[in-house]
Amino acid sequence: MDNFSADEWEENVGEDELFEHHKFKVDRGQEIIRIDKFLLDRLPNTSRNKIQIAARNGNVLANKVPIKPNYKVKPGDEISVVFPYPIREIELIPENIPIEIAFEDEFLAVVYKPSEMVVHPGYGNYTGTLVNALVYHFENLPVKTADYFGRPGLVHRLDKNTTGLMVIAKTEFVLTHLAKQFFDRTTERRYHALVWGDVAEDQGTIIGNIGRSLKNRKVMAVFPEGSEYGKHAVTHYTVLQRFGLVTLIECKLETGRTHQIRAHLKSIGHPLFNDNEYGGDTILRGTTHTKYKQFVENCFSLIPGQALHAKTLGFMHPVTNQYLSFDSELPSGFQEILKKWENYTQGSRD
Repeated sequence: MDNFSADEWEENVGEDELFEHHKFKVDRGQEIIRIDKFLLDRLPNTSRNKIQIAARNGNVLANKVPIKPNYKVKPGDEISVVFPYPIREIELIPENIPIEIAFEDEFLAVVYKPSEMVVHPGYGNYTGTLVNALVYHFENLPVKTADYFGRPGLVHRLDKNTTGLMVIAKTEFVLTHLAKQFFDRTTERRYHALVWGDVAEDQGTIIGNIGRSLKNRKVMAVFPEGSEYGKHAVTHYTVLQRFGLVTLIECKLETGRTHQIRAHLKSIGHPLFNDNEYGGDTILRGTTHTKYKQFVENCFSLIPGQALHAKTLGFMHPVTNQYLSFDSELPSGFQEILKKWENYTQGSRD
């Protein structure tokens, strides 16, 4: 990965980069041995326990079929493994930073990430992040499970100025299990986004590879499906409210690429409102009148970045097998912007 600054690094790491992928073609002369021993000899810094947990959760496959921990590797097998892990193994400094917790038990927590808070420490920025707050919180809990592994387990991410819900694993087992749900796309994630322009269709799907821009490494670009650039990405959207010059939509993610919603919506001509990296922080629709310009700038001032909120999060609890679903309110600044646009639109009609 490029040497980004702290904020750039945080902004350019998607959940698709939170997982460690390995593939092996078993040699013809390979002796028949258990899968955990086979992988232990080939994967650095990996324990047998970690391999066995991954296998129990269906993250170890032979010839594209999930296998059990006691599977015996045979010559010619194609082995693939997916391990979840935080990208950078750096010292995590516990900090007593208040965090809003929507749900918590001994296995996991669902938290609300505010705007302007990065998720994980990065280059030159080792404090003040959500993970620093979670390390402090977890370490000071009165009871910990035997499987607690001493650090918050990140399964997915939100950009610095994106608000909303995140699930955090407390144990290795839960981390692996949740990672598989995200990898298999069985979680439910819905975002509310305010975009420039009047979105033509009430519902739609955006499909296009997302990868680092060839012109600007700090942002992502959309490339044609099947292109050699980028990774396959799918975003579904539904119009919630029209204001003429801007539109409130709901986005449902099918994949989890870096800046997926932001890049996809820009690619169809509807950048996120106040998104300073994708061109949404300038007036893209409306008049040139000073009064209108002041109105838009007043709206911009209510939030520090893009109008994007991770509103809904649903997943299967890895231990209780209960489906959990959470919903969060839009931040006050986002709500105020919607009120202003509603009043502006109503005034224009009168």
